[in-house]
Amino acid sequence: MPVPTRVQPEKNIWVAAGDGDLQRVQELVERQSISPNAPDQNTYTPMHAAASYGQLQILDYLISQGGDVNITDEDGDTPLYTVENLETATYLVEHGALIERQNNEGTSPAEHLQEDFPAIASYLHSHLANVQGASAPATINHPSQHAQDVASENLTSSLMESVHGIMQRAEAEGTDPDEELRRVVGQTVLEGMITGYGMGADGGDERRHGSNDAPPNGTKRSRIDDGTR
Repeated sequence: MPVPTRVQPEKNIWVAAGDGDLQRVQELVERQSISPNAPDQNTYTPMHAAASYGQLQILDYLISQGGDVNITDEDGDTPLYTVENLETATYLVEHGALIERQNNEGTSPAEHLQEDFPAIASYLHSHLANVQGASAPATINHPSQHAQDVASENLTSSLMESVHGIMQRAEAEGTDPDEELRRVVGQTVLEGMITGYGMGADGGDERRHGSNDAPPNGTKRSRIDDGTR
């Protein structure tokens, strides 16, 4: 008498995505109209499953079919929170995965991955710092008080010498010095404005620096294999 054999159920889309079974994933998406963003009973999506197991070919396909790299599960975790290798993390970031975000516990992807995957966390911190640095507004530099005082003293000294010379010449020639005095004072004021602008453009170099220490958090979620959805 033949022994009955157990028929293995076909993979659901979450298991197929994690296994890298592109043919099965394509069948479920294209023939059964299952969304790449469809949640399982734990709100885990095919995008999360593929990212978790580093299945870049599956991610490519899912994204081409509308897969969202920033889709969240019930914990507020995106696929980036599930990665276990740098290649997958880089792939997701290059395809628009958000680094500067928090899940429901207030934890960023880098913080979530810090304990188990420090290299990935370091990459995310570095990438975020580069993006923030590139988008930061230009630093406005201000001259020191000493530099301002020296410039003011030089202008004042030059003005007094000019005034003294004008008054001596006017007295010797018996002329009215008012017009020449107004011209010299106006010129000195203009020079002061130009000097101040130049000092503002070429002054010191003060910049702010910060640090971001990340607490460890998070574990990998297992896949569910309970037949097709």
